[in-house]
Amino acid sequence: MFRWILGGRDAQRGVEMNSVLRIGEEQPRNWFTELQVLKGHFDIVRFLVQIDDLRYASAGDDGLLLVWNIETGEKLQEMRGHSQQITAMVPLTRVSRDTTHTWLVSASSDRSLSLWDPDTGNRVQTISDLQSSVKCLLVLERLDVWVSGGAELCGWNIDFQLQCQRQNHSDTGITALVELPKNCIAAAMDKEIVIYRLTASTDLSLTLAEVRCLSDHQDNIRTLIPVNDGMFASGSHVGELILWDSVDWNILAYEHILWEESQADAPSEIRLGAGPKPCEMSIQHLTTDGTLILAAVGSGLYVYSVVTKTVVAYRRVAHDSNILHTMLLELMSCSEDGSVRMWEMQDLPLPAEAASAGFFGMWSFGRSRKPAEPPCRKTPEAPSIRILEPTGDLIGHSGAIQMFLSFGERGLVTCSTDHQMILWKNGERQSHLRSLALFNKLEASDGL
Repeated sequence: MFRWILGGRDAQRGVEMNSVLRIGEEQPRNWFTELQVLKGHFDIVRFLVQIDDLRYASAGDDGLLLVWNIETGEKLQEMRGHSQQITAMVPLTRVSRDTTHTWLVSASSDRSLSLWDPDTGNRVQTISDLQSSVKCLLVLERLDVWVSGGAELCGWNIDFQLQCQRQNHSDTGITALVELPKNCIAAAMDKEIVIYRLTASTDLSLTLAEVRCLSDHQDNIRTLIPVNDGMFASGSHVGELILWDSVDWNILAYEHILWEESQADAPSEIRLGAGPKPCEMSIQHLTTDGTLILAAVGSGLYVYSVVTKTVVAYRRVAHDSNILHTMLLELMSCSEDGSVRMWEMQDLPLPAEAASAGFFGMWSFGRSRKPAEPPCRKTPEAPSIRILEPTGDLIGHSGAIQMFLSFGERGLVTCSTDHQMILWKNGERQSHLRSLALFNKLEASDGL
């Protein structure tokens, strides 16, 4: 196996975009052999949102929202209106009779919310002078409403009219929102998850009531995601992964990742410092396909089965720095080190000493509640555990990659602190499309 290194760190300064450096002997399963640098932002790009099969929107610290074509890399719209950085962005789809239209809702540090039409680039609605900045947005399609979270939780109808509001008593405010069954939502605030219920009255107005507070995390919650219809998951700053029942909100599993060597037969090692750094065990990002969860823990990756409540694959050091975003369906991750890496699960070589707790931290399997005292250091038996092996790198950014967005065979787009985006393409597919376009052009002009 070998790496493809595309463009290099200086790609944004005019290096040939389809230049490829080959290291090794065998071709990896990395089809992204062409790249295109997209320029338009002049500050950190933090958010990428898919609009439809061909378009996506980008936003970041410059307050701009840009709409792009994934096939050509063309900038279609430039939407200005926010005076400070964008803090959240979501698509809002409205269905009326035979038409379906997708809008964009954005929140900014300027304490405003805006509704944009990506077709025209116009700002259709705006709400200003909010009490605080909105940190997260959630669309509830079943109720035709959307919710904003920050120092307060607000419910809005499709016409941008405030329907309900609750003040929160938290230092950081609401940082993540998840939709639950029976018109409920889960809101992450500091170490707690608060369950709210939305109730629609006969006059179409909404009320918002707090029904439960889940306080089982020991540190601040960093990520909150829905897993399937009956389960959602949360990850904390100290490596806690908790699976929750979406209906009765009870704990289904509690796992704690610790970066401590615990093999009795491992050679002694002199280490500076009393323990792991907080960033090394913080769960930065979670993604799922409904049966597996991919957890980014510091610079490591763990694949966790929600069926068996066990780790089924891992890579303790997957990147040189903290991982910021992951994708499970195609097993990809991006990091502060400026790289995107692709992975596949492989069986561990025998003997399988690497399956011990010393290589993937210490997991307290199958706990129904938070442990009252530090867990024991017994090595769990995990005969079927696998290792994550890299199949390719995408190197082109000069700063931390904030996230990526996949359009399947059409390509992959990444955004970074270097103020740029890169569109990664399947080289073989692009070559075929160019040949086909040339053939059609020659045929139309009777050149054959």
